[in-house]
Amino acid sequence: MDGSALRYDTISFLSDFGTADEFVGVVHSVIRSIAPAVTVVDVSHGIPKFDTRAGGLALARAANYLCPGVVVAVVDPGVGTQRRPVAVEVGDGMSVLVGPDNGVLAPAVGMVGGATRAVEIRNPDVCLPRAGGSTFDGRDVFAPAAAHLCLGVPMTDLGPEIDPASLLPGVLPISRFEPGIDGDELVCEVLWVDQFGNCQLNVDPMEMLAFGGEVIVSINGDDRIGLPVDAYDQIPTGRVGLVVDSSGLLSLAVARSSAADELELGAGIEIRLRPLPDSDRPNGVVTPVQLGNRPDDRQGDLA
Repeated sequence: MDGSALRYDTISFLSDFGTADEFVGVVHSVIRSIAPAVTVVDVSHGIPKFDTRAGGLALARAANYLCPGVVVAVVDPGVGTQRRPVAVEVGDGMSVLVGPDNGVLAPAVGMVGGATRAVEIRNPDVCLPRAGGSTFDGRDVFAPAAAHLCLGVPMTDLGPEIDPASLLPGVLPISRFEPGIDGDELVCEVLWVDQFGNCQLNVDPMEMLAFGGEVIVSINGDDRIGLPVDAYDQIPTGRVGLVVDSSGLLSLAVARSSAADELELGAGIEIRLRPLPDSDRPNGVVTPVQLGNRPDDRQGDLA
């Protein structure tokens, strides 16, 4: 079958498999053996092991940029148990998300407007016969089911329909305001640390408008002054920057280094943001200094 005859021509694949073992390659090969014209896009295989929240967040960050098609997300600490393998349709059939019903799919489903229908994958005809135990559903269930969907197999051929409201929701923390000494404090937490050490917070930038500029960033009682900037390279050396990241959320960063290392931060750590008291704000006028030629064009000295 050529690509023009496919129902979907792209499978986006995310997992916690890593790349040291053969798991990712085997899933690719299973898909190719069933639907050779399908393109597989590897979103990430570096999700922390068993971390369904991290997998769900990564998938949600990517969701609006993935090609329409089938998404396979396998972060599955409950593999082999009674947790359901599911396929979830979104956008009235624009895409289908395939994976375990353990919350890993939920943030992305919510990000694109919610599920229009869902099925539990039970049909042995769209799965591989198990070569051994039931510990590799990425290979035996999710990959072949995704490939068959690409070929045009109806969702209902995968198994019985289930109520989308019965799917396990993702658990995402919500920031909140609490009364503090210097006014309301925004209580939030680190959602994710990227490979550069930037720490994404569960904070919408609009929540920062009430603070009016610099804020106090409190981490386990240790206070630092946070400076809102538009780009990472605007952060002065030794300062903590508050940057709106590519996902549209606030993140903590430091100049050309790891905020996670310097501030001893990781996913799930609570942070409090509060306004900087007026007494702590700098006084006077700051005049920018520009380096260039003197008016008389003399060069070669700094006197």
